[in-house]
Amino acid sequence: MRTYFDKLLNTKEQKQLPVIFPLLISLFSGAIFSFALAPYHWWWLAILSPALLYASLRKRSAKQAFFIGWSYGIGLWFVGAFWLYTSIHVYGDTNAVLSVLMIAIMALLMGLFTAVQTWLYRRFFPETPLTFAPLWVLFEWSKTWVFTGFPWLFAGYAFTERFIDGYAPMFGIFGVSFVVIVLACAVVEILNRRLFWAIPSALLLLGAWGASQLSFVQAKNERPLEVSLIQGNIPQDLKWLTEYQIKTLEIYANLTRTEWGRDLIVWPESSIPMFQTDIEPFLDAMKVQADKTGSAWVTGIPYWDLKQSQAEGYPMYYNTLMATGFESEGLYKKQRLVPFGEYIPLSGLLSWVLPALQNDPSMSGFSRGEKDQKPLSIRHHRLGSAICYEVAYPNLTRRNAAQSDFLVTVSNDAWFTGTAGPQQHLQMVQMRAKENGRWFIRATNTGVTAIIDHQGHIVKQAPMDQPAVLRGNLPAMQGETLYTRLSDWPVLGFSLLLLILGWLYRPRKVDVSFKSRR
Repeated sequence: MRTYFDKLLNTKEQKQLPVIFPLLISLFSGAIFSFALAPYHWWWLAILSPALLYASLRKRSAKQAFFIGWSYGIGLWFVGAFWLYTSIHVYGDTNAVLSVLMIAIMALLMGLFTAVQTWLYRRFFPETPLTFAPLWVLFEWSKTWVFTGFPWLFAGYAFTERFIDGYAPMFGIFGVSFVVIVLACAVVEILNRRLFWAIPSALLLLGAWGASQLSFVQAKNERPLEVSLIQGNIPQDLKWLTEYQIKTLEIYANLTRTEWGRDLIVWPESSIPMFQTDIEPFLDAMKVQADKTGSAWVTGIPYWDLKQSQAEGYPMYYNTLMATGFESEGLYKKQRLVPFGEYIPLSGLLSWVLPALQNDPSMSGFSRGEKDQKPLSIRHHRLGSAICYEVAYPNLTRRNAAQSDFLVTVSNDAWFTGTAGPQQHLQMVQMRAKENGRWFIRATNTGVTAIIDHQGHIVKQAPMDQPAVLRGNLPAMQGETLYTRLSDWPVLGFSLLLLILGWLYRPRKVDVSFKSRR
């Protein structure tokens, strides 16, 4: 084993292993990464996986590094995002072979992020954790905005509630990812007999412990709100059928019957499967009931903005979260729409691929909500909102948290029932709670419905895939974490500085090719 590892690192022998070996190793190491995340929580794979990639790039040319990184990215996304298969095949009415092919194409495209990352690493920078880790973080960050973003499978999520998440309130998910990748690379360097890397590794771990002792926020001296989160468990294939709409309302109304009188009742994303214009008598009756019992009612509902539609000359539909009832009001319009989970990119061209989704109102025609919307007003408190996929965007949640007392996210993860997707989604909510020092309540259609404290710990959660009511208390928090104040800029700036220094002090020839070594 030592001889094999020496060959991989090119420490004892001048001749390297054929490039097929690092390609296969990278494909494997990318494929195992997602098992570091929920629901498996094998966190040590988040160290092993990038460590193998780092070792595989040793002394490789930039061209080889591109394909090694691409191989890693393909394995990462094909396995890590395979939960898309359920929405495409089961609910998209696409045959199994074509569904797998679509996921493979997605993996090929998303894998290019890692391919470009590793090409830049070997083309322009010296081989050191202090250039590999900054590039990794910058490319994770790029996944939050390139082509609207797909911010999934970040290294830092593996350490939610573990060891080094103390950095989250200071530097956010990218700060945690930076530390994870430095530690992963340090393992390789130590095995390569560069034992001095044990010192910065120990300092990073000690720093995580010290950061966990800091407190940036505190609870307000007020009675926590009594909340009830309603999980209707409506099957996705029935949810938008016209003949099932009234049944859906009956299910949620019956589950809520015993909850009137509590401070806040929350229904999930699009739990009302009709536009507000089609269901005004029901909404009026719910408001009367909420006012009479002293409850605030928050629900997900598709919203047809009639005034804006008239001004624009075409219908403006939004995925929204609406608040009404006792001393409560507000409307939040979703800003980030998820491809293939909420709408179909190039839907006209893809209508033959996903025929069943074309008639689903949740999948097409929604507009994006404007930035910097006001929080929902709930009994003199400010409730920051995130709908479904939005909670995966750290900076978007940070902006909402900056002006809120607590946070709510609603979702319909029935698209991905039986997969790791809903659990990974919940893990992101935990990280957002810790980053911003705010309690987070999460109401979903099928699960995972949960109450999460300001430290990112799950206080309560409802069983999945069954109707449920989750009751708990929701404290209002005050103060701001360092991350809430400064966003991702400290980590991004530090990463950029390390890369500039690495480029300035790089060896004369960084891209080592086989020809130059002969």
